[in-house]
Amino acid sequence: MVVQDRRGGAAAVAVVCGTGLAVGLLATGCSSEGAAADDQQPPGRAAGAEAAVRASADALVRARSAAVRTAMETVSGGTRVAIRGTGGYDFTTSSGQLRVVLPDPAGRPGEGRQPITEILAPGALFMKNRGAGVPADKWVRVDTGTLTDGNLVTGGATDPLAAAELLRGARDVTYQGRERLDGVVVRHYRGTTDIGTAARAASPRSRPALFAAEKGFTTDAVPFDAYLDDAGRLRKVRQRFRFANGAPQGASVTSTTELTGFGGRVAVRLPDRRDIYAGKIASAAPQGRRGT
Repeated sequence: MVVQDRRGGAAAVAVVCGTGLAVGLLATGCSSEGAAADDQQPPGRAAGAEAAVRASADALVRARSAAVRTAMETVSGGTRVAIRGTGGYDFTTSSGQLRVVLPDPAGRPGEGRQPITEILAPGALFMKNRGAGVPADKWVRVDTGTLTDGNLVTGGATDPLAAAELLRGARDVTYQGRERLDGVVVRHYRGTTDIGTAARAASPRSRPALFAAEKGFTTDAVPFDAYLDDAGRLRKVRQRFRFANGAPQGASVTSTTELTGFGGRVAVRLPDRRDIYAGKIASAAPQGRRGT
C-alpha cells in the first residue's frame, strides 16, 4: 500500500506494510573461512566476497532469530519520506512482528500518527491501525505474492530474510574492510545484486515473490552495502531500489535493515480470522517497470 505525500505538488510513496518472504535451508555451508580470507587482502575485489554475501541468508536461519530495526526512505519528485520500524524476527518460521512509524504530513517521523503493527508471515502480511476506513481493532491481510514488487519496498520495511535472500544474486562485490557496528566488528561488502538471479537461486517458498519483484522495478540491479559478522550473519544491509511511480524521474527507495540480539525468543501470533477486515480498503502499489 502506498500513501501519497503531495507537499509542493510532488508525489512520494510512503510505505505502510512489510513482506513475508520465506527462505528454506539452502546448504551452502559456513562462510566464515572465506570471509576471514578477505581480511588478508586490501579493500577491493576479494575471492570470498560474493560467496560470503550470498550465504548470509543461511547464516540467519542458523541464528534462529534476531531483534530488528528498519528504515526506509523514498525520494520522488524532490520529496523525501522516511519510515522506521522496530521488532523481532524468527528465521526458522519466516515470521516476525514490527511496529512501523510513519511521518506526519509535515515530514516529522512519528508525530501525530498511530504506529502500524505488522505481522510478517510466509506469503502474507497483516497490518493493524491501517487507517483508510479500516476499524482500529481489525487487521488487514495482504497476499504478498500479488504485489508487483514482491513487497520488497511497498511495505515500509523489507522482510529481514527477504533482504538476505535477495543477496543470493550478488555480483561485482568488493570488500571495504572491517568496521565496528553496535560494538561488534563486522566486514563491510559493497556490490550489486540481480533480482532475477536471486529469484532463481531462492527456495521454492520465496521464489514467486522475488520473480514478482523482478517485474516491479525499473531495473533488476539493486546496489547494496552489507555488513557481516564473524559468523557470516548479516548485521546490517542497505539496498537501493528504483521504480517508475508515474513520475518523470521515477522514485528511489533505500531500505536498511539492522539485526542484533540473535537467538532470543520472538513470539508471533497470527490474527484470528474473525479479526481480519473483509471490507474494501484504499491501497495502491508502485508502478511497474514495463512502461507503466
